[in-house]
Amino acid sequence: MSADGNWKITIQSPMGAQEVEAKIATNGDTFTGTTSGRMGDQTIEGKVAGDTLTWSTAITQPMPMTLEFSATVAGDSMSGNVKLGAFGSAPLTGVRV
Repeated sequence: MSADGNWKITIQSPMGAQEVEAKIATNGDTFTGTTSGRMGDQTIEGKVAGDTLTWSTAITQPMPMTLEFSATVAGDSMSGNVKLGAFGSAPLTGVRV
């Protein structure tokens, strides 16, 4: 299943739902893309293993930490988790837009 395209991703963080728009382009076992949300725009790159995408990104707000994402794509939806540094993890869902 291809993850290529535009996605609306919702992370159920301890601070409430956080929405991010993502553009993803796969190339074999890797992908590149961009995200845009309340915390600004970022370039992302990660790995593709079957239907699962993994990547990490550093944030500075509300405090500096590295977020580690794992999401499984099924058709026009995705689901997974985000490791929030020392703050545990939060579920994520996404839909292709």
